[in-house]
Amino acid sequence: MKSVHHLMLSALACLSLSACTPMQQAHSDHSAEIDTPQPQVERFALPALSPSDTGSTQNALKAKERRFRLEDEQNTIDIFDAAAPGTVHVTQKQIQRSFWQAVEVPAGTGTGFIWDKSGYIVTNYHVIANASSLTVTLYNHKSYPARIIGAEPKKDIAVLKIDAPAKELTPIPLPEDSYEIAVGQKALVIGNPYGFDHTLTTGIISAIGRDQIGAGGVTIKDMIQTDASINPGNSGGPLLDSNGKLIGMNTMIYSTSGANAGIGFAVPFMTIKRIVPQIIKTGRAQQIGLGISLLQPRDAAYIASMYGINGIVIQAVAENSPAAKAGLKGLSQTANGVYLGDIILSIDDKPVSNYNDLYTELDSHKPGDKVNVKIRRDQKELTVPVELFVLPE
Repeated sequence: MKSVHHLMLSALACLSLSACTPMQQAHSDHSAEIDTPQPQVERFALPALSPSDTGSTQNALKAKERRFRLEDEQNTIDIFDAAAPGTVHVTQKQIQRSFWQAVEVPAGTGTGFIWDKSGYIVTNYHVIANASSLTVTLYNHKSYPARIIGAEPKKDIAVLKIDAPAKELTPIPLPEDSYEIAVGQKALVIGNPYGFDHTLTTGIISAIGRDQIGAGGVTIKDMIQTDASINPGNSGGPLLDSNGKLIGMNTMIYSTSGANAGIGFAVPFMTIKRIVPQIIKTGRAQQIGLGISLLQPRDAAYIASMYGINGIVIQAVAENSPAAKAGLKGLSQTANGVYLGDIILSIDDKPVSNYNDLYTELDSHKPGDKVNVKIRRDQKELTVPVELFVLPE
């Protein structure tokens, strides 16, 4: 048994010619005298290189490596190589106050992506909320202080600005408006989960058209669901397709433990394309409405319970607004008390019972669109057409 083990060790050693003993070398020489065709073995050893040859040889090696990779594997590598420089690390600090002093302390990290070469960065609103200062770190590990340009909490979108040279900025490309996301297509996530920067995970689009309550307390419509791993720190990072284009911004996960459970949600690219330019231009997202104000949720719930109302009580109607022109009425107060005005029951035949419902129904419209507002007034139901407009600041 020992002799067999000894022979096995000798055979392994002879794979390196310099390791052979004289007896083993002689055996090799003797074998070479036999005129037997030897199998051709492809060798990967590199010749000695001059400095001028290094670049061309590395390119040749990369081409050879690509040849031995699966097509999908190489596609993933190519997307990461192209998109990682467009993905950034967002770090925030907050003021912590004690009895004696106020100090700025690290408060969390997230991800963002480069919008354009002017230095605009897009991330989630909840990544930058309550920050006293923000820092953006690029793929090249250079860090820049960032200032907030504006945000739309209802969509969980925020825009930052850094003063970095254009040559250091690689924007993430956007698809055309006609692009359609399909369930089952490849999805890639680049982000900074748990502070580990530029981490890549892959998966598929699991579902589309999901409605989820966002950080702003209202529903974000048409969110993209993916099984690509999204963990704390991935928020604000890009969700990419197999062409390396932005199809969404990673925003939240569904989990009972706080860790990834294979169900993540991203704000769709069309919402981002609509909101971000508005924030860059004016510092805020364009708000579409009727020209009414509503009761605070607590007061609304009290009145709804008292009067058995399943709708939205109009508190007041703004002067010269579309709602005023359509004749809508708010609460009125007399010496005898407060009287209900109009109660909105539905928008375009879709029932509404709170602000979230109203916001969701109006969100898909543009200024100038007309909606049919069904109201209850003095125990009678009426339908009134109202033209939507941009709410003033």
